[in-house]
Amino acid sequence: MSALRLSSENVAAQAEWATFARDALHEIRQCDRERRFPRALVAAMASRGMLGLCLPRRLGGLGLDYIALGLAAEALEWADASLREVLAVHLGLHALSIYQWGTPEQQTRWLPALARGEALGAFALNEKDAGSDVANMSLSATRSGDDYVLNGEKTWITLATAADRVLVFARTDTGVGGISAFVVDRTAVGVSHTPRTGKLGDWAGDTGDLHFSDVRVPVRDRLGDEGEGFKIAMSALDNGRYVVAAGVVGCMKACRDEAVAYAKSRVAFGKPIAEQQLVQQLLANMQQRIDAGELLVRNIGALKNGGVRNTRECSGAKWFCSEAAVQTAKETVQVLGSAGYSDDYSAARHLRNSMAALIYQGTSQIHTLIQADYVLGNRVDKSLRCELPPFEAGE
Repeated sequence: MSALRLSSENVAAQAEWATFARDALHEIRQCDRERRFPRALVAAMASRGMLGLCLPRRLGGLGLDYIALGLAAEALEWADASLREVLAVHLGLHALSIYQWGTPEQQTRWLPALARGEALGAFALNEKDAGSDVANMSLSATRSGDDYVLNGEKTWITLATAADRVLVFARTDTGVGGISAFVVDRTAVGVSHTPRTGKLGDWAGDTGDLHFSDVRVPVRDRLGDEGEGFKIAMSALDNGRYVVAAGVVGCMKACRDEAVAYAKSRVAFGKPIAEQQLVQQLLANMQQRIDAGELLVRNIGALKNGGVRNTRECSGAKWFCSEAAVQTAKETVQVLGSAGYSDDYSAARHLRNSMAALIYQGTSQIHTLIQADYVLGNRVDKSLRCELPPFEAGE
């Protein structure tokens, strides 16, 4: 149990979402086996308000705080990473970016449908030669009267097929300051997609490449000022990385739960393997990582609630928790032995899925460099023109 106490509202929400995750487990395992996106479960998430849980009520959301966002991510990934990915991308990267950077008109036009799950949002930053090196992106946006014309490709985009709208980052000029952000209708003329297959894990996730050929986007659909896209993208990642970190804490808890239950029931050498000291060591290590990860995540939620910049903390938590989740899933497979190597249990699925968290939204190596820059004083966060609004109860 974290030392950061939860509000009664969050305790109730946490219990509801944990029940949802348990009930979803059978269906999500089937989706994973069939490489099928869990549309029915996403609709169920929407019906519970999860897709807009930390957006204010005036914009169609539940009006819960940012700690609740982390709790929801944890519950969803306890079941499967693909469910948490929907929350991370749709709400963390797409909707919260509009809430932070959008004009009042844009917020009113886009956010209620996103909050209610009537529209799904995606986030298109990554390119073949512009993953960690975001400034090297080549997708172009050329001004043409009251429109921009987009040409190029984005790769490894979550919800590439399922999304209704995509937050797209494109080059309007040279250099880091030459990137701008646009909210694009995924069904617009000139937008197409190619599904990604053959993935190591995330088999229930919707992943693909997006192609833009002379796609016209109205100027009014540009998010932020022209040339502000890099700042928008990096601030979005503060939210996305938070949701990833919280989610993989849920992955670790699911692995621990499975390892504990199996260790108590599996008998070897005349006694349950839970009584073997080396197995106990593995279980203790799992709990240590969970406790540390949970505290890192809850701290970020509290910082976001108070309107305090949390770029360093989000990077550090995503780095630590994703590495910890892979190790915990690996050790769970070890505790389960041959059973853990099959899909009769969830451990193998969690191991496959957790590997992706080492890569997206900044590889472990990139986060190592980011943290080193903070330690050395080479990186100092500056104020943004638009900060993520702090939580205000009753909104």
